[in-house]
Amino acid sequence: MILIHCPYCEEDRPEVEFTYGGEAHIARPLDPGALDDRQWETYLYIRRNPRGAHAERWRHAHGCARFFNAVRDTVTDRFEVTYKTGEPRPAGDTK
Repeated sequence: MILIHCPYCEEDRPEVEFTYGGEAHIARPLDPGALDDRQWETYLYIRRNPRGAHAERWRHAHGCARFFNAVRDTVTDRFEVTYKTGEPRPAGDTK
């Protein structure tokens, strides 16, 4: 079982309490009406899929129900660090 640290509840909880929310730090377009179909496709669907450390959004669905960010190693499935939404990705990537 994987334990995930919720930065809002300040505790480690089982992975079944959380849901994946996609890649973290995706900025909404400043002028959505100015985007063409290709730009909307890129914004909505095109994401990075790196091997190794990757910043992701997660939601503590069966806890505080808040979204937060996490850096997870996609090879080992290990969560390196979790941090609150709106905070920058930590430089050290340690919990």
